This record gives sequence, structure tokens and C-alpha cells, in this order.
Amino acid sequence: MKAALISPRALVIALASAGVIGAVGAGAYTSARAVNAPATTAAVAAPAAMVTLPDFSTITSRDGPAVVNISVTGTEKAPDDDTMAQLQGIDPDDPMFQFFRHFQGQMGPRGQQQQQRAVPVRSQGSGFIVDPSGIIMTNAHVVKDAKEVTVKLTDRREYRAKVLGADAKTDIAVLKIDAKNLPVLALGNTKDLKVGEWVLAIGSPFGFENTVTAGVVSAKGRSLPDDSYVPFIQTDVAVNPGNSGGPLLNARGEVVGINSQIYSRSGGYQGVSFAIPIDVAVQVKDQIVATGKATHARLGVAVQEVNQAFADSFKLDKPEGALVSNIEKGGPGDHAGLKAGDVIRKVDGQAIVSSGDLPAVIGQQAPGKKVTLEVWRQGERQELQAKLGDASDKPAQVAKADNTAGQGKLGLALRPLQPQEQRAASVDGGLLIEDVAGPSAMAGVQAGDVLLAINGTPAKSLEQVRQAVAKADKSVALLIQRGEDKIFVPVRLG
Repeated sequence: MKAALISPRALVIALASAGVIGAVGAGAYTSARAVNAPATTAAVAAPAAMVTLPDFSTITSRDGPAVVNISVTGTEKAPDDDTMAQLQGIDPDDPMFQFFRHFQGQMGPRGQQQQQRAVPVRSQGSGFIVDPSGIIMTNAHVVKDAKEVTVKLTDRREYRAKVLGADAKTDIAVLKIDAKNLPVLALGNTKDLKVGEWVLAIGSPFGFENTVTAGVVSAKGRSLPDDSYVPFIQTDVAVNPGNSGGPLLNARGEVVGINSQIYSRSGGYQGVSFAIPIDVAVQVKDQIVATGKATHARLGVAVQEVNQAFADSFKLDKPEGALVSNIEKGGPGDHAGLKAGDVIRKVDGQAIVSSGDLPAVIGQQAPGKKVTLEVWRQGERQELQAKLGDASDKPAQVAKADNTAGQGKLGLALRPLQPQEQRAASVDGGLLIEDVAGPSAMAGVQAGDVLLAINGTPAKSLEQVRQAVAKADKSVALLIQRGEDKIFVPVRLG
């Protein structure tokens, strides 16, 4: 007898009626894969997955009153009227307009110094209350150059706020308003936050107060080029100008981050937003409340990413760690015995997976603290002790290099540096790269660069370079000096 076909809808209804799966109700949805196949009396359907969604309405009504709108009044320097008249022929949307506006504001058409005029500016952001006595957290860039800061609560009360302190390195600021018995937000733990977990943002995008948007955590520990002290939380929550400083909440209504930045080519939300982990923010907040400022440690090294070519060159099992390309003379890293070519893999047992992890981990430490560095040097694991210095407005450097590797031989024309060239370059030894071809050219090496080392071995002669290349397997790591910068460049040998 030919089996009858049952529609997916009828199958779900039948299973729900039989109690095999739960009925779809408020706060839940059913996910099932429907297969249009012959059904038999012996067929058994797999139960559909039941997923309970967070109750966003409860979180919003309970926690919304602790989220505030921040209005800032300040001034900025702008070109005078004569300068602006010269720019009237340029489209304001043209990127060159802002360039010429800034340049002409500093120097006139004949090179003379221009007087600038102070122009009042107004901006808005968000924040949230963490103490019933009126302590508020927000972003440092929200209150930057502020002359007057006004905090507006959801019940429409407004207060003049005092900026207790702001830390540009982590983009955290702390405000104080003269009020009592205010609602507060509970603080969560970023370490417990999982990728894929539901999160909620409350803020004032474009001035629309207490706007609620939701999404999921896309990634943790993101390093951004301009904010190396913060391991950002990446989400797909809609965050726009005005959301800055507002809370990122988990499904329990606990603050896990402070919305800070978006990735955008248009100026608006494009699906990628970043939040400062609340663990980092609270550490900075506590320092500001206690002393009016925050301090950060530094190691005094320039680092760059370890890619597969570098991992092959240094005989690493996988491309992880921070490759030390330059060391500040007399700095903490120098005193600890770090060398160019070392790969820092752990700090006090905490793994350094990418180069951006190192300044984030170091920057959260207290100046003067002693830390244990696990480094990979010449194919061996070593431990070094470092006493951290004070960042004091000296951000850790991340060297950048073209990591595109080519194929074939090295392709370098080299000659020893003359004594006067060594003095000019402030190096002891090294080989001048006169011409570049093949794999080295593809990797970004340039004529005029100075080759200092190859795979961690100082390059003092052509014979040393030939021997190092002969011993190499898949690739070599060239330490070069270009101007005042020292960077590693991976060159794939094939």
C-alpha cells in the first residue's frame, strides 16, 4: 500500500497534539526541519528544539530608568570666515574638504599662521547609573572638551554633572550628579559572557532617548588599531551615534559592556559594534573615583602579528603570540632581557594569542608590578621577569608590515653598511638592501631597508644570510629597519 504524504504543518500539529513536542507560545519558538518524505506508521520524528528567548520587555522596564541621556556643550576651534570662504567651492561631503579645512585653519594660503575662532558645539551620548548617590559611567569621548555636561533621567529630571575623570586609553569617563536614591544597574562578569549569547543595548541614538536594540555577541577580545588597551566585545546590536556610553546588558539584565564604537563606512550602523568589557571599565572607574585618574602599565616594546609564515620561520607549533620587533632602550622590556625576534606567548600565565592581546593585558596592570613573560626564543621556551613601567601617555606600538609572502629564492641584493651609514641608522652591523626582487619584493621589502637579522640571527655578513636561508624550511623572518622603525617581514621560500 502506498504511504500518504503528510505536510510539514500537519506533522508539527500532530506531534504537538500528541505531546511529542511543545506547542509554540509566548516567549518561545520552535525550530524544526520539515522533510517532504513518505510517512509510515513506524516513522518516529525527532523532537523540535525549543529555545526560550529573553524577556526584553521586563529587562527594559526594570533597567531602563538607570540609563541616562547625556548632553554636552563645549567649543572647538574652527577656521575664520576668510578661510571658509576659500572652501566654498569644495563639496562638504568631499573627504578633501575636511583636510583643507583643517590645513587652512592652521596655515593661511601664504603659509602665515591663522587665528582660529572658538565655535560652540553640542553633542549627545548615553550613560548609566552604578551608584544610588549619583555615580554615572560613560565614554570618555562623550565628554571630551566639555564645558557643561547635563544628565537627563527617564523621569525627565535634569542635573548638571561633574566629570570626576576620564581615561582616553580605555575610553571610560565617570560623572557625578547631586542626587540620591537613584536606580542602578547590576554589573555582570564579562568572563562568563559567551559568543552567541543574547545582549541588549539601551541608549540615545541620534537623540532618541531610551532606545532599545538587541542582538548577539559576535566575538570577544577584539583588538582595534586605535584602542590597544581594550579587548572589545563585538556584537551585532544596532549601535549608532548617541549610543556611546550606554550599557550592553545580558539576558539577566546585568551590564557586561559599555557601547563605544561601530564599524561603519557611512557613519551609521552596519552590523558591527564594539563594547568595552565591564571588567575593564570598573577597574578604571574605581581608580577615577579614588584618585581622579587612571594609570596603565607599559612594557616598552613594539610588537606585530605572528602569521603562519612567521610561525614556520620561528618553528612555532601554531601562529600565536606577539612578535617583538623593537625594544625601547632602557625600558621595562629591555631591562627584562627581551630581544627582537622573541615571541611573547604568556603574561603571568595568561595566553597571548594575537599581538593586540599584549598591550591590552599589560595596560590593565599597575605600573611597577612584576610579571612573568613566557617567550619563544630560538626554538625554545624561556621565562623572563619584567617590572612594568608607567604608560604616561606612551601607548604601546604595534608595528605593521605587509605580510604577503611570495615564492622562490630570497631575491635580495645586499652589501655591508659603511661606518658612517651605521652611525646614521643607529645600528651595530646590518646589511643594506640595494635591490629587491622575487619573494622579498612580494613580501614588501624595499630597496634602502637595512637587514638586521634573519630568523633571529644577526645579519652581519652575506655568508650568514646564505647559511640562514639554507637552513630555513618554508619561510624566513627578516628583521629590517626602515627609517626609525624596525619590523619583521615574513618571506615565503616555497
